[in-house]
Amino acid sequence: MRSALTASRRTIRLLAVAGISVAALAGWTFRHIASTIATWQGHGGRFATIYTLAFVLLVWQVCLYSLERPKKVTPRQQRQLDELRVVIPVPAYNEDPGYLKACLESILGQTRLPQWVYVVDDGSSVDYTDVRTWFVEAAAGAGVRASWERTANGGKRHAQGHVVRATSWYADVYVTIDSDANLAPDAIDELLKPLAAGDVQSVAGIVLAGNNRGPGRPRVPQGTRVGGRVKAAVGWWASQLLCRATDLWFVTGQLVDRSAASTMGAVLVNSGVLAAYRADLVVDNLDGYLNETFFGRRVEFSDDSMLTIYALQRGRAVQQPSAFAFTAMPENLSHHLRQFTRWMRGAWIRSWWRFKYLPLKHYAYWGHLIGWIQMALSTVIFSLLFVVWPVASQSFDPTLLLIPVIVGYGQSLRYLSFRRSDERLRSQLLTFALAPVAVLWAFFVLRVVRWYAIATCLRTGWGTRTAGVEVALGES
Repeated sequence: MRSALTASRRTIRLLAVAGISVAALAGWTFRHIASTIATWQGHGGRFATIYTLAFVLLVWQVCLYSLERPKKVTPRQQRQLDELRVVIPVPAYNEDPGYLKACLESILGQTRLPQWVYVVDDGSSVDYTDVRTWFVEAAAGAGVRASWERTANGGKRHAQGHVVRATSWYADVYVTIDSDANLAPDAIDELLKPLAAGDVQSVAGIVLAGNNRGPGRPRVPQGTRVGGRVKAAVGWWASQLLCRATDLWFVTGQLVDRSAASTMGAVLVNSGVLAAYRADLVVDNLDGYLNETFFGRRVEFSDDSMLTIYALQRGRAVQQPSAFAFTAMPENLSHHLRQFTRWMRGAWIRSWWRFKYLPLKHYAYWGHLIGWIQMALSTVIFSLLFVVWPVASQSFDPTLLLIPVIVGYGQSLRYLSFRRSDERLRSQLLTFALAPVAVLWAFFVLRVVRWYAIATCLRTGWGTRTAGVEVALGES
């Protein structure tokens, strides 16, 4: 059995990050207020008003995410949570057997065990015989009810729906996880705590990249020519860079955007890697969940954000920043871009449903609207500063990139607010140093991919793992 991965918050560092953020915001506030006054007087910069509005939204977001704290419970509440019957559906489709076994090991190693773990092999081309045999025996030894079924390939929602229909008579809470998830030992215990509040309908965990330092160094066969060795080395270093930058970008997004929304009980997207839902919420909305269409096309992805909409219609959706899970992120550019394209197609489709179904009295509606205002402002600024004017003037001022880089560095400080058992601080600092790479990649590349995803949103297939395993478990 592999050693358990753990993570914890750095409280002292959080205070330091807050102090730095406040100091930075004070400086930026002065600049933008001065620019706005100058604009009103008729001789300010052309973008002072737009920048000021964007800055006000940024300040609001910083204030919100700085207020997020892990939910604590009383002994009485803990006893009530201990009585909840937790069912974990584990859909598996062409997952690497090593990752799937590590996932199930982490579930059975929880300080708060679930009552029932239900694996659905969704028509994989991978042989899981050994994993299944081990799992059934290990679950029995841990006192956890275990089920494993193989179905024809119908997608992740179909696999989850199969579990819900089989367990709806029993479950109080469904904890959704991905088949490559590796839960910290106290993940479920921490994840359930916000459910002590009766109006909380769903809880998101924090997802870290288990392969955040990329794959292990490749073994080059003896006799390989210099060109082959160089190619292997370059490919390996490129994978390291991609994994670190992706982890930084992905984790920062959770600790900035989702943390800010969580403070208002308005998380818009839970992560399928680790989230908890009240069982009646899932059961009551199962038909809609399994049969979602967009312009007549069946939607297979964006399952987590659909469940979050259901939660927001009934109450609050929050994040528990002390519940950690590790997942496998893409290790090559093709997989990374296909995954992001799928996410952005889902985000565009989901935006329609949020504006249509979220109640106007819920902050989630207005938080979603603010997000689109931020995107519109950034798109206008990006288009004019980096496309229209450089073409018209045939020149480009690289200092314009300082604003997104500085803001990105400030937000990425949140990445240092936790520690993980498999990584030293110096390695985490190395990843943090890549903030400009992550920011500029998102600024120039992922922005274009998002536009492409919106333009091709009617392609509602999953897009990854269709040809088999894409990320294999190895020693990094």
